[in-house]
Amino acid sequence: MNIHTERTFQDIIKATLCAAGGYTQGDRTTFDAERGLFPSSIFRFIQTTQPDTWDALQKAYGPKAETRILERIMETKAKDGTLHLLHQGFRDITVGQVRLAYFQPNTGLNPDTAARYAANILEVTDEVHHSLRTPKDRLDLVLSLNGIPVATAELKNSFTGQTVANAVKQYKFDRSPKDAVLAFKSGALVHFAVDGSEVYMATKLAGKATFFLPFNRGRDGGAGNPDHPSGHRTAYLWEDVWAKDRWLDIIQRFMFLDRKEDKDDKGKVKIKETLIFPRYHQLDVVTALIADAKATGAGNNYLIQHSAGSGKSNSIAWLSHRLAGLHSAEDQRVFDSVIIITDRRVLDAQLQETVFGIDHKSGIVERIDPTKGSKSPQLAKALNDGKQIIVCTLQSFSAVWGSEAHTVLDQSGKRFAVIVDEAHGSQHGTAAEDVRKVLGAEGKEAIEIADGDIDPLIVNAIRQKGKQPNLSFFAFTATPKKRTVETFGHYLPGSNEPQPFHVYSMRQAIEEKFIHDVLKGYTTYKAFYRLEKTIEDDPELEKKKAQKAIARFMSLHPHNLAQKTEVMVEHYRTHVRQRLGGRAKAMVVTSSRLHAVRYQQAFQTYIDAKGYDLGVLVAFSGSVPDPDMPGEEYTETGMNGIKESELPEKFGQDDQHFLIVAEKYQTGFDQPLLHTMYVDKRLQDLAAVQTLSRLNRTTSGKDDTFVLDFVNEADDIKEAFKPYFETAEIDEPTDPNMIYRLHSDLEGFQYFWAQEVQTFAEAFYDPKRRPQDQGKLYAATDPAIGRFTEEPDEDRQEEFRKTLTQFLRLYAAITQMVRIEDTDLEKLYTFGRLLRARLPKREGGGALAIDGDVGLEYYRLKKTSEGDASLTQGDVVPLSGTTSVGTSAAGEPEMAQLSEILGSVNQRFNFDFSDADKLAVDQWAADMMADEGVVAQARTNSYENFTMANADAVMEKAFERNERNPEVLAKLLGNADAWAMVRDAVLKAVYESAQRRH
Repeated sequence: MNIHTERTFQDIIKATLCAAGGYTQGDRTTFDAERGLFPSSIFRFIQTTQPDTWDALQKAYGPKAETRILERIMETKAKDGTLHLLHQGFRDITVGQVRLAYFQPNTGLNPDTAARYAANILEVTDEVHHSLRTPKDRLDLVLSLNGIPVATAELKNSFTGQTVANAVKQYKFDRSPKDAVLAFKSGALVHFAVDGSEVYMATKLAGKATFFLPFNRGRDGGAGNPDHPSGHRTAYLWEDVWAKDRWLDIIQRFMFLDRKEDKDDKGKVKIKETLIFPRYHQLDVVTALIADAKATGAGNNYLIQHSAGSGKSNSIAWLSHRLAGLHSAEDQRVFDSVIIITDRRVLDAQLQETVFGIDHKSGIVERIDPTKGSKSPQLAKALNDGKQIIVCTLQSFSAVWGSEAHTVLDQSGKRFAVIVDEAHGSQHGTAAEDVRKVLGAEGKEAIEIADGDIDPLIVNAIRQKGKQPNLSFFAFTATPKKRTVETFGHYLPGSNEPQPFHVYSMRQAIEEKFIHDVLKGYTTYKAFYRLEKTIEDDPELEKKKAQKAIARFMSLHPHNLAQKTEVMVEHYRTHVRQRLGGRAKAMVVTSSRLHAVRYQQAFQTYIDAKGYDLGVLVAFSGSVPDPDMPGEEYTETGMNGIKESELPEKFGQDDQHFLIVAEKYQTGFDQPLLHTMYVDKRLQDLAAVQTLSRLNRTTSGKDDTFVLDFVNEADDIKEAFKPYFETAEIDEPTDPNMIYRLHSDLEGFQYFWAQEVQTFAEAFYDPKRRPQDQGKLYAATDPAIGRFTEEPDEDRQEEFRKTLTQFLRLYAAITQMVRIEDTDLEKLYTFGRLLRARLPKREGGGALAIDGDVGLEYYRLKKTSEGDASLTQGDVVPLSGTTSVGTSAAGEPEMAQLSEILGSVNQRFNFDFSDADKLAVDQWAADMMADEGVVAQARTNSYENFTMANADAVMEKAFERNERNPEVLAKLLGNADAWAMVRDAVLKAVYESAQRRH
């Protein structure tokens, strides 16, 4: 016997399914290739499970009954698809509904449903001649349910020199989707390519355009499969996934037809249908979570670390529906309601649609929609009505807590599953506390105060913050912080460090090609420049403040922006635009809203001057005052000419190419056509990962991504990615005692006294408090505000503010991890929250204005590195957080003269400048400012009129300095575009300077 052949591999799978998987061997000779069915098995199932229906059909149609059944099946399949046929059966005018499958109920209370479930016929049939067009072709395996094919498989054996890649190729080029059993939607639900090491699957065969997804378990944090006792690493497929209970559960509760509107190039809306089959990690995490919740009940936390590209929306949707119907071994409901929370103020539409799309039964999913009025009564009603799945924002609970809606909320005895979408820092703050206060079972009992003792009420409040016996949290995130791991993680036996419950790592997602490796193409540029003092005096300045002011001066300098703009636009035109069929897009990440405004202006100026057909959009919040044009303000809608809500769709259109952002769209923004990112902002830690990850989405034709970074070093960015590349681990557990050290530090400032905190708490926690008692809170915090305001040392004030913020954040986090029933800490926490809100802000932010004192003398933009900055296996570091606290004594600020500060800046950016790099813009501007006539024109005319009248004046000043800068002038005059940009920069500088002096 040859045991190394493909046939042996096939026999192993069949034998396992028939012996332990709940299958029987199918008869290939009974297959109807024209219809793509096993008719005899269909008739046997109906006759066995619905004898009355079978008899009625026989009576109504006589010898044509079987033909009539097949006709109705084919009509239903063609219209609604195989999945619908299995879920709903078909209807016939003579008997009504005819079922073609029975699925496992949520409870075991009804023995009849259990018996019908047991009557399902699962068959595995090999060597099936499936095609009338090519009758010699055969499918290696067909899995059928009650005579209806639900899966096909092509098997390959590496001993014969073939792998899963050959199976994929066979489906693409040798299997026709025109054959009934292989047709999308109306044929088998899913098609597997299998060898001994890997599994791939597809739900739609489309010739060479067929897209197969890996269906592998993962190996050591990456792609592939771990070793298996059988020797076949893919044995989990036939031993577990295809086994009866698991397989029917997938068909019943996981597979669904996703229907989305899609616009073609002409803007015409069409419906795109996708048959969704879970990827392995999605199936695994939902199954594992349900099993644990069923066994342990409510009161547990689960952290799911799933990378971008993991299909999180589908995972959450599947989990929510399973939790909503979950019953214990005693057939009791485990949760009364499932609540999906996102911390985004605008609910994730994709998530809502996915949750609703899995089961369209009326009343299953309740959305808390701010467009339908106040959120608090909506949420309170949904909770009181026991809605099975509720989708809302984190802020919805803050709206309920303490509101009139909260007074009518009845949560007694109820248990909740809370699914957290993108769990991170905000899940440890006051809004997260409100979730526990509204839903939690602890701290709800009525407390009577004896002799003014409010401590029992405060203990009650403390108990509402932490882990609640009636709440289970299921927290999903790709990038957990240390506190997220500590709050939602679980402990393995023998370990004292929390870990995620389930991991689908960034590394595995990259290796399985579900996301792009955004570090693979990483290029850095650096600006080298020299500054000069443009005033006679040499003032003494605070060194750190001056250095920050100089950095800001340089980052906003027109020449710096113009040079970087040219690099970005030309790079995009040369290397990016033609990608993705000419639809590739780029994002420009800036360091402030003003930078975003200035870049949009620079981009538009350069594009207009060149006559390029490129669209530029800008994204920032609020309004941005122009520091050089008093009274002038910029808004996103004003600069784009569209509504804020329309920007994502507008950017997706073919006439848009750049999106310039300041904070916005750096998290949660999903645009697969985004190929390149230009970074002009310092990125660190989690912000670096979240920002650059906007590029990682895949789409047809997108083979890679590119980052051009003007600020960060590639090695620093790699370090930022390391904690999230594989499984998130923490460096060391947070010490709860740090909160006491911070408490002591705060008292050491002597801005508030213990009696004031006590007075505040008595008013705040008084159950009989009235609206007019708010004055007591002001009176209790006024003394601290007064002492803070009278403090002459601004640095000490800022140190107190920083320490107070650290105390509030740490306390909010720790009380969700462990219970600290210390009423003094809770009093200070409550007092400190409102005190911090009242603390006066530092006037002017301590910034220096040096624009008129410093000029740019030399400038050069140079590429400093390019290549692959990707991480590799084991290239990880643990997550870190607060490990020590304390305040440092505020010393005297280091002072230095302006010339010395400029010297240190120039030394840092030292470069071998040539005369060709020398920039005369500020010198020419200074010469023009010395001309009173020019200044007068700038003060009394619009900017447009001033520039028209003085364009030649710039040339005159340039020729006057020709002897000092001949190379610069010759170079500029030889390039009309460069000269125009420099001329405009000089005129703008003169006009704005004159306006400031006016």
